[in-house]
Amino acid sequence: MPRVIAPREFGKPLGMYSHGMSARAGEIVVVAGQVGTRGAGELAGQDVESQTQQAFENVRAVVEAAGCSMKDVIRLQTFLTSADDIGGFMKARQAVFATYFPEGAYPPNTLLVVSRLVRPELRVEIEAMAVRPRAAASRAPARRRKARR
Repeated sequence: MPRVIAPREFGKPLGMYSHGMSARAGEIVVVAGQVGTRGAGELAGQDVESQTQQAFENVRAVVEAAGCSMKDVIRLQTFLTSADDIGGFMKARQAVFATYFPEGAYPPNTLLVVSRLVRPELRVEIEAMAVRPRAAASRAPARRRKARR
């Protein structure tokens, strides 16, 4: 289970994130940027709140498919296309984090504002990194390696 790092000389984070996090060695799971679209590619909504909630649900689905839980996430990186969306993003994040991290041990999160994402209607993209606990890593499906010739 990851552990929050909170240096005494730092103040409390300005939002729902930790200054740092550590985890015992295990298998690293990297989640590509997830956006606010559902399985067939349809947009969850035009507003940043619905896109944020869907993007976090997509992150959760990938993390769980890798044999982890959201509590194993040790890093998030968020991209917004407008600084005006920061409030809506934080509101949606607060709602989903209450479910994902009920103890309040939030992963570090870097929030960036960019000029646009791959599709102009997308307003938020979220990347994640998790560490699969050793016991779960040993149960993970083995990967096939190409035979050397």
